[in-house]
Amino acid sequence: MPKISLITLGCAKNLVDSEVMLGDLFLKGYEFTEEPEQADILIINTCGFIRPAREEAHQYLDWAVNWRKKSTARQLVVTGCYVERFGDFLKTKYPQVDIWTGVTDFDRISQLIEKNKINPRYQTFLLNHQTPRVLTTGPNWAYVKISEGCSHKCTFCSIPLIKGSYRSRSINSIVQEVKNLASMGRKEINLISHDTTYFGRDRKLKNGLPKLLRQLLLIKGINWIRLLYCYPEEITDELLELMTEEKMCAYFDLPFQHSAESVLKKMGRAMNGQKALKLINKIRRSVPGAVIRTSLIVGFPTETRKEYEDLKNFVKAAEFEHLGVFAYSLEPGSQAESFGDPIPAIEKQKRIKEIMEIQKNISQRIYRRYLGKNLEVITEGFDRVKMKALIARARFQAPEVDGLVLIKNWPESFLKSLPPLIKVKITKTLTYDLVGKVFLEN
Repeated sequence: MPKISLITLGCAKNLVDSEVMLGDLFLKGYEFTEEPEQADILIINTCGFIRPAREEAHQYLDWAVNWRKKSTARQLVVTGCYVERFGDFLKTKYPQVDIWTGVTDFDRISQLIEKNKINPRYQTFLLNHQTPRVLTTGPNWAYVKISEGCSHKCTFCSIPLIKGSYRSRSINSIVQEVKNLASMGRKEINLISHDTTYFGRDRKLKNGLPKLLRQLLLIKGINWIRLLYCYPEEITDELLELMTEEKMCAYFDLPFQHSAESVLKKMGRAMNGQKALKLINKIRRSVPGAVIRTSLIVGFPTETRKEYEDLKNFVKAAEFEHLGVFAYSLEPGSQAESFGDPIPAIEKQKRIKEIMEIQKNISQRIYRRYLGKNLEVITEGFDRVKMKALIARARFQAPEVDGLVLIKNWPESFLKSLPPLIKVKITKTLTYDLVGKVFLEN
């Protein structure tokens, strides 16, 4: 069978879509390679969310077109959000691509490769517990996608234009998938969605996320449950109470986006900085050990110097454990398109740098609190380059976006059989990472 290499661009939700494609191809007998140069078929799963993501996709596509030219037997397949959003443009720019498909047919990728034509679907593909999937994440954890699409009306966002309205999976389907993951030895599940706290609302399910979590907490073999992509406006007292459960990672991924009420109003968001700080204080009072990650946008078209200073003061006051800052990207077709994009890119980057300098000091101060502490960590594997460090994560570190725990000393037996969860004593703190050694109880 032909060898296939798959490149995933973008977010964790895209990664799950890629795992679904690999699952379909695996069942059909295809072989896989991590080296695109060795592949007969190359699949690129694109992200089209913001301009930098599309620019990254073009870099890979330019390379892939040259790869395609080296052999007439090679096949180039391009999928995902960018194709769904701007397929006609891409097809004109890259006629060398053999197959184009958006976000509706990840589970039928083998049919597309073999027949180059299938009956069209008109809804974004949403997996269930029976969908074949090849996990590509660390050995002890996995993502669980609980929905597709988004029904919010944020003026800057193109997700509804790409994926459509919010569609939840059934609780039974998610529970069965997590049971399957537990039987495979996965210890941590990360629930992902475009808004995890919205779960079940489209199904007329009241308090859908708490209902789902109560079922997941009963599953044996799962030690950590993490929520990603939660809207701050939807954090309820019921959810806060559930977040104190032992299996729940006290981790709050809340995209506040900005603090100035005038900017947020134009963004179509409701929670200003003052309300956000009240919520942050409530979370930290209610949930012992709570950590908060947020994402912010600088350079929104109407952002004034005063509003930007308000955002900087908000970051200082909130003291987020984790922070991502992004430059505003004008999205064609979005409601904010009419605002234009008047703030120069160089000014946006300057603002990002200034806020991340503030965050750097906050992160260093927060991480120093862990010096000398014993932490439970989930193991990711060994440093592939020099095998000098065992890589792990603590409960307060989400996969792929936060820092790591680097372990320099470990029992030799770990090389033969690496435990999924171990205890580590922290011996050094860095800006975004921790360094430790395996804690062996006497």
